[in-house]
Amino acid sequence: MSEHFSVERGLFDDVMVPNYAPSAVIPVRGQGSRVWDQQDKEYIDFAGGIAVSALGHCHPALVGALKEQGEKIWHLSNVQTNEPALRLAKKLVDNTFAEKVYFCNSGAESNEAALKLARRWALDVHGEDKSQIIAFKQGFHGRTFFTVTVGGQAAYSDGFGPKPGDIDHAEYNNLDSLKALISDKTCAVMIEPLQGEGGIVSPTDEFIKGVRTLCDQHNALLIFDEVQTGVGRLGELYAYMDLGVTPDILTSAKGLGGGFPIGAMLTTTEIAKHLKIGTHGSTYGGNPLACAVAEAVLNTVNTPEVLAGIKTKAKLYVDGLNSINAKYNVFSEIRGKGLLIGAVLNEKYQGQAKNFLNAAMDEGVMVLVAGASIVRFAPSLVISDEDITLGLARFEKAIANLV
Repeated sequence: MSEHFSVERGLFDDVMVPNYAPSAVIPVRGQGSRVWDQQDKEYIDFAGGIAVSALGHCHPALVGALKEQGEKIWHLSNVQTNEPALRLAKKLVDNTFAEKVYFCNSGAESNEAALKLARRWALDVHGEDKSQIIAFKQGFHGRTFFTVTVGGQAAYSDGFGPKPGDIDHAEYNNLDSLKALISDKTCAVMIEPLQGEGGIVSPTDEFIKGVRTLCDQHNALLIFDEVQTGVGRLGELYAYMDLGVTPDILTSAKGLGGGFPIGAMLTTTEIAKHLKIGTHGSTYGGNPLACAVAEAVLNTVNTPEVLAGIKTKAKLYVDGLNSINAKYNVFSEIRGKGLLIGAVLNEKYQGQAKNFLNAAMDEGVMVLVAGASIVRFAPSLVISDEDITLGLARFEKAIANLV
């Protein structure tokens, strides 16, 4: 059957719900850290599909895993388990604090599972009075109604009717604000070990350790949302490993599948037992295709060479951005960790991050924003030094066009 319509940007407005406003560029193929659009224009990818394409585009290990599993079995109900899911769970357990894993399809779903587990644990162990969940202002935990309410940006949760209750928000990096809210009625504290959407904000050592101590004092579970920070993004397999703090529950997604949708919630046997048969589920969770790809991602990323390489590549980025800034004076600060980097626009360019993104696109480099005044970089963890240098040269050109 031949198609009698052209697949171009205008079609989006005709057939898609208008909750997104995608750019005019439609990428059609990618290789490594480079992407080509319908007109065959080349872009360097510094966006990584928002920290998802952990190994760039069409990485041979991922393509191989998908093809191999694609010839075997795609889907089973939860009445059966499958080999890729078991292999992946074993690798996650062997390489983290966790003893048990639950699979789903996205970051929001992994956070939803974590929050439901925390509430069920508190009910079973402590009774129905212990239901308060504390998260942090500017935090982001997904778009389901529960996770978006726990997220600390009311603009995303307002306007949909009554919100799930008993959720409060403290200030990130302000231990006193958490102290003021937490009590023995708190069942869980949910936190990003580096705030992503909220502006690429790293926690202070005193703060993140203080959060763990307060949770212990009040018998509250500590949930680390590592959807964006996990799977090597900050230079360790998971960010908690470099903070001297171990959570009770950890959520993972984004980079875990390298572009194939998968989410995972990790926890201990003692806590996991409260999600008894029938208390939670997912039709596609633990899908053999997703788990086979995620296993290939984990095998590739969780090596000393790749993890050490992330730190050296990060330095190349930061040095490059600082030298651009020495010429053009557009950033007040370069912050972040590993390959999750935020260039904060100074007073003169407040609110203009989107203009920087668009100018970069015109010059053939894809970047992200984190809020209205921060340009965010979340490239492939194995991007070549050559592509970093070339992409930064294009980014510099974009800035020269703007200022």
